[in-house]
Amino acid sequence: MKLNNNVTEFILLGLTQDPFRKKIVVVVVLLFYLGMLLGNVLIITTIKTSKALGSPVYFFLFHLSLSDTCFSTSIAPRMIVDAFLKKATISFSECIIQVFTFHFFGCLEIFILILMAADRYVAICKPLHYMTIMSHRFCGVLVAMAWVGSCVHSLTQIFLALSLPFCGPNVIDHYFCDLQPLLNLACSDTYVVNLLLVSNSGAICTVSFVMLMISYAIILHSLRNHSAEGKRKALSTCISHIIVVIFFFGPCIFIYTRPATTFPMDKLIAVFYTLGTPLLNPLIYTLRNSEVRNAMKKLWRR
Repeated sequence: MKLNNNVTEFILLGLTQDPFRKKIVVVVVLLFYLGMLLGNVLIITTIKTSKALGSPVYFFLFHLSLSDTCFSTSIAPRMIVDAFLKKATISFSECIIQVFTFHFFGCLEIFILILMAADRYVAICKPLHYMTIMSHRFCGVLVAMAWVGSCVHSLTQIFLALSLPFCGPNVIDHYFCDLQPLLNLACSDTYVVNLLLVSNSGAICTVSFVMLMISYAIILHSLRNHSAEGKRKALSTCISHIIVVIFFFGPCIFIYTRPATTFPMDKLIAVFYTLGTPLLNPLIYTLRNSEVRNAMKKLWRR
């Protein structure tokens, strides 16, 4: 496909071209990224080293933190470096790799959130059968399927990107490579590709969000038969999950379920789900979870 393209590299405009605003962007993004990295690495280390956090929910939380870390790392470091350059360029191959990694770990996060909702459903609605259903082996198979499904989704994105011919402008009005900004540069009719994009990424985001909201509605409805203490603990867990789901899926649905048109707010919204949500996840899960906090205290004492 590269032989049919005249474009060998793309120019990334970033969030802003103003020198002063670039400095602000670097500081804010660096703080967000370091905070995300610290929080998620701490969760990963705590879960790996603590025997008390061996239940399936923490197994899924481990993979959520891992996907968050890789998701932001596929974007933030290059974004920080590009802010220091007068003209930030990315080669065609690097752009395709970024599309793959971004969608791979973003899709993985979606699947892990679904698995975490399923885990909470079994724990609250079928507590007597929880350990039988959510065995370590079964959870391992579910996570493996999530990784494979994410790979299939990302390969689909790569196939769509490589099917686009680029023969003229190479300026991407964004701070990273994604399929939608690339559609605006293609020198052919992109209606079919955009339709496939919406039916792929858009459908995954929308269907997953609806499924998660229905599952949590069922869980919350089933809590009416639980004790006051059981309600409090289950509500605390479910509310934290719902907050994560809304913060992550809201911007994604806005970006990927509409035609390939760009709005001034698109880049700021992308910052929220590429850096903001991965930063909020460890805060939400640690501040609202006493078991994780206690395990972190023990790890710190060591």
